[in-house]
Parts: sequence; structure tokens; C-alpha cells
Amino acid sequence: MTSTDQTPDAEILINTGCAHCPAVLASLSELVKKGLIGRLQVINVGRHPEEARKRNARSVPWTRIGPFTLEGSYTPAELRTWAQRAAGGGGMGEYFAELLENQQIDRALALVRQSPELLQTLLALLADLETPMGVRIGIGAMFEDLAERGELAPALPGLVELTRAPESQVRADAAYYIGLLGAATAHEYLQPLLQDDNHEVREIVAEALQP
Repeated sequence: MTSTDQTPDAEILINTGCAHCPAVLASLSELVKKGLIGRLQVINVGRHPEEARKRNARSVPWTRIGPFTLEGSYTPAELRTWAQRAAGGGGMGEYFAELLENQQIDRALALVRQSPELLQTLLALLADLETPMGVRIGIGAMFEDLAERGELAPALPGLVELTRAPESQVRADAAYYIGLLGAATAHEYLQPLLQDDNHEVREIVAEALQP
């Protein structure tokens, strides 16, 4: 984002013969005309394949609007929504949800590793019972991967806060993920939940506290 009003810039990778590229390109061009996108860079990867490799783009159309990378065909309304989210500085929760619903866990993990503060966005999704089950499962897979690599610790304060949530499902999820950080950490923060009024929470905590 380069302009003072936070209007996002965008880029699109296309290829000659791509069935969906012309429509997405036309939609992005229209957003430029309307001032919802400040600048649009168009790259034909048939002529510049190195640009696809730089971005780890496996297919076209490949679009980036502000911080959001979108692979495949998107409608004009969807692209407009992502441009508005980028302009408003929000939308990361919706973006993570879209990535995880489309099983793009590696991309979501790369984002978190680049910006660990984005763990707070994932915690907010966990705290919301309206978050789809597929997204919750994806967050679980991410947290397990991060824990295996010793990268989940920045989420601990937020997870501890979730152990006090009124919803038992949220407490259970938080207890499980704290358990991934090791028995010593689990013992420090989960001991009170041994008296939780929900049997599933108690079971998860008891397992997490095992040495």
C-alpha cells in the first residue's frame, strides 16, 4: 500500500491462453478506474516465468491485492471486497478462513512465520463459535506444526485467556493447544481446569498434565 489513504496496490500474473485471466484482469482494471486500487502490475508468466517462481505461484490467474494473495478465478464483487478489506487494514480473519477452507495451510503458516502477531487473528477465530469446523481443524493443524517447530509459544498468553472463555469448546481447544507446549507449561496454566464443569475439558487437561 503506497498511498496515504491506504488504497492498496495490486498485481496479477496471467498467461496466454488462460481461460479465466481476462475476466479477472478486467475486474482489477475496473477497480483501478474506480480508485479502489491505486496501481495494477500485470505480468505474463509465459514471458517471465521467473516472476511466478519468485511468488511461488503455481497457477494463474494469481492476484495480490495489498496483503492478500488470491489464486484462481474471483468474481468482480469478490475482488472489490478484498480491495476494500485491504484499504481498511482488516480482513485477515476472513483471509485465514479462506486459506484454511481451501486447504492452503502452507500459505497460512508462511504468513504466521513472517508475522507472528497474526497468531492473534487465529486465536480470535478459535474464540468465535461461528468459525466453520473446517477452519478450526485447519487452525489445529497449524498449531500442531508450529508446536513441533517450537514456534507456538507467542500464542500462549492468548491461549491462557481462552481457557477462561464461557464456552466449553473454546476452553477445550485452548487447553489442548497449551498442552502442545509441554507438560511443564501445561501444569502452570491448566491446573485450575481440572475442576472445570465440562468433562471434555477435564479430560483434555488431565491428558495434557501427564509427564
